[in-house]
Amino acid sequence: MNNLYTHDPKAPLSDQDVEALTRTEWLVTNGLGGYASGTIGGSLTRVFHGYLIAALQAPLGRTMMLNDILEEVILRDGARIQLNGLITENGTYRGGSQCLTNFSLDAGLPIWTYEVDDVTIERRVILPHRQNTAYLDYRVVDGKGAVRLQLRPAVNMRAHEAPVNTKIGLYTFTVRDHHYELRQSDDLPPLRLRLLGKEVAIAIDAQRIRDITYEVERRRGYIWRGDLWSPGYLAVELSPGHDATLVASTESWDIMAALDSRQAWDAEHDRKRRLLMEAHPAAQEDAGRELVWAADQFVFTPVGRQEDTARARAAGDEIRSIIAGYHWFTDWGRDTMISLEGLTLVTGRQVEASYILRTFAHYIRDGLIPNMFPEGKKNGLYHTADATLWFFHALNRYTEHTNDRHLLGQLCPKLLDIVANHLRGTRFNIHVDPKDGLLSQGAAGYQLTWMDAKVDDWVVTPRRGKAVEINALWYNALRLLEGWLRHAHRDDEAKGIAAHAAKAKKSFNERFWYSKGGYLYDVIDGENGEPDASIRPNQIFAISLDHPILDKAHWKPVLKVVQDKLLTPVGLRSLAPGERDFKERYDGDLRARDAAYHQGTVWAWLIGPFIDAWLKVHPGDLATARGFLEGFKAQLCEACVGQISEIFDAEPPYNPRGCCAQAWSVAEVLRSFIKTSGIEESAEEKAEPVTASVE
Repeated sequence: MNNLYTHDPKAPLSDQDVEALTRTEWLVTNGLGGYASGTIGGSLTRVFHGYLIAALQAPLGRTMMLNDILEEVILRDGARIQLNGLITENGTYRGGSQCLTNFSLDAGLPIWTYEVDDVTIERRVILPHRQNTAYLDYRVVDGKGAVRLQLRPAVNMRAHEAPVNTKIGLYTFTVRDHHYELRQSDDLPPLRLRLLGKEVAIAIDAQRIRDITYEVERRRGYIWRGDLWSPGYLAVELSPGHDATLVASTESWDIMAALDSRQAWDAEHDRKRRLLMEAHPAAQEDAGRELVWAADQFVFTPVGRQEDTARARAAGDEIRSIIAGYHWFTDWGRDTMISLEGLTLVTGRQVEASYILRTFAHYIRDGLIPNMFPEGKKNGLYHTADATLWFFHALNRYTEHTNDRHLLGQLCPKLLDIVANHLRGTRFNIHVDPKDGLLSQGAAGYQLTWMDAKVDDWVVTPRRGKAVEINALWYNALRLLEGWLRHAHRDDEAKGIAAHAAKAKKSFNERFWYSKGGYLYDVIDGENGEPDASIRPNQIFAISLDHPILDKAHWKPVLKVVQDKLLTPVGLRSLAPGERDFKERYDGDLRARDAAYHQGTVWAWLIGPFIDAWLKVHPGDLATARGFLEGFKAQLCEACVGQISEIFDAEPPYNPRGCCAQAWSVAEVLRSFIKTSGIEESAEEKAEPVTASVE
C-alpha cells in the first residue's frame, strides 16, 4: 500500500496540504470506458468529477450519473462532522476535507482514512470490472462505539462533456423496500441506489445545492459554476464490525445484488494481482507494478458499438480498444497503436492486443484506420496521416511477442491495400510523391500528424507537406511489409515494396538532412516551399523505429541535438527553447493552451522513442537509458495518483498539464522501464507461438 497523503488531525492544514487536497486527483475505471474520479480532498474541480460516469449504449456514450456524495458523521453527542463536502446556511456548497489523515492506493485502488473524534473511518471506492456500478464502502478501523453516517447523493445527470451549468431536469425519486431509483428522463437509465448496513434509514429532503465552483474549469476558460440536486439523504449506523456500503448503478437490481462490498473489493483486488502475475518479470515490483495497474485503466470494451461486438463474437473474438486519456479522450487510432506494446504486450495481455488490432482493422477505409471514435458515435473519423502507419508498427511488435502469423495472414490483404492507397493517393491529400517516393499530406482545416492542435479554423502546427516522422513511419511500414511477404515466399510482391522503400530512403537522406544544423528538417515541401528547420522531436523516429530511415552516419548528431535541446526529466519538448514560437507554459484558456500544445510543451510518451534511439547509438548502455526514466517515478504521486500525465510545462518545475492520466505516457514509460531493466522473460513466460504463415 502506498501512502500518498498524510496529515496530523491536531495540526492546521498547511498551504501544501490544501494544494495536495484540491489539486491531486484519483481515478478508478470499470473496463467499459466508465470511471469514477475526483480530488483526494473531495472538492469537485472538473466537469468530469463524479462517483459514477457510466459507459452507456450509443448514442448516449459516457454519461455523468452520480456527481457527488456529501458525507456527514453524527457523533454520539450530536456533533456533526463533514467528511468531504459542506452545504452552508445559504445553500451553497463548499468542497473540502476537514479530517482526512491519510490517502493511499492498494493495488491501484484508493483508500481514504478519516479521524473523527475518537473514531477512525476508512472509505474505499470500487468499480467492479465491466459494470456501470460504484461501491462506496465505509468501515470503522479504530475506536469504540457507534456513529451515524449520513450520505446525501447529489446529481445533475448530463452528457460526459456537457457544461457544469447544464439545466437540471425534473427527477423522479422512487423508494421501494430499501431500493431507490432516481430517474431524469426516458432517454437515460435510472440511477439505482442501495445502502447496505445496520439501521438504514432514508429522509426525503429534496434540495438544490447551489453555486458549486469548479476551479479547474475556471482556470481553463470553461463554464465553471453550476448546481446539483439531491432528493434527500440516507443514514446508517457505523461501528466496529458493522460496515456500510452505498451501491450506485445503472445495472439491473440483480446485477447490483451479485456482490457485496467485500466481494467486490476482493474480486477487483484479485484481478489486479493476476494482471501483475501475467506481466513481464521486470514489472513485478517498484514503479513497474504501479505502471501495470495504471495501464489496465486504459484497456476497455466499447459497449456502445454493438455491431462491433456482434461481429467480433461471431468470429470467436471480443472487441477491445484503448482510451487515449482521462478524462475527456475516447479511443484514438494513433494513441492506440503507439500504446499497444506498453499497455498489452509487456503486460501479458497478448490476446487483448489481437482483439484491438482486429477491431481497428475492420474500420480500415481507403487505406486509413480511424483517427478517433467520437463520444457516443458508432463510426470513426479518419483525419490522420500517421495512425495507419503506426498500425504496421503495432502489428510488428505484436508478432514479435506472439509469433502469431495467422493474424498476419488475415491482415496481409489489408496491409497491401493500405500501401496501394498511399501510393496512388487517398483522403486528405495523403499520397506518395512519384518524383522522390516520399509521403506527403495536408488538407485545409485538418491537423493530420500527431501535432494536432486546432482552435476553430486555426490549425496551430499544420505541418502540411512531407513531415519527417511520417516518412520515417512510411519507410518502416514498407520494410515490415516486405519482410512479411518474403516470409510467405511472395518474393515478387516483396521486391516491389522494397523498391518503394529504397527510393524513399535515398530521397529522405538527400532532402531531410540539414547539414548546417547537424539535424533533420521537420517538414520539407511545405506550404511556403521552404524546409522547416525548427528543432522538434519528430526527427527521433528516423532512428528509433525498427527500420531506421536515416543513414547511420547521422544518428549521433541527431541524437545529440535532441538530447541537448529537447530532453527533460519527464519527456521531450515539442519545440526547442529559443525557437520563435516556443512557449514555456501550457496554461490559460483553450486558445492559449492549444497555442502551446506543440510549441515547447513536454510530451511524456516521447521518452520511449528517445530511449530506443539512445540504445541504438549506445548499445548496452542500459544504466544511462534507465536514468532518463527517473523523473517519472515522482509523477505517479502527482497530478493523478498512480498515473502519468499527458504533458508538462517546457521549463522547470515541469508542472503536469493536460489529461492527468494518458495512455501513451504510461505505455511508453512502462515499455522503456522494462526494456532498460536487463531482465528477460523466460521461455515459459512467453506466449505459445502460432506458426501459420501469411497466405
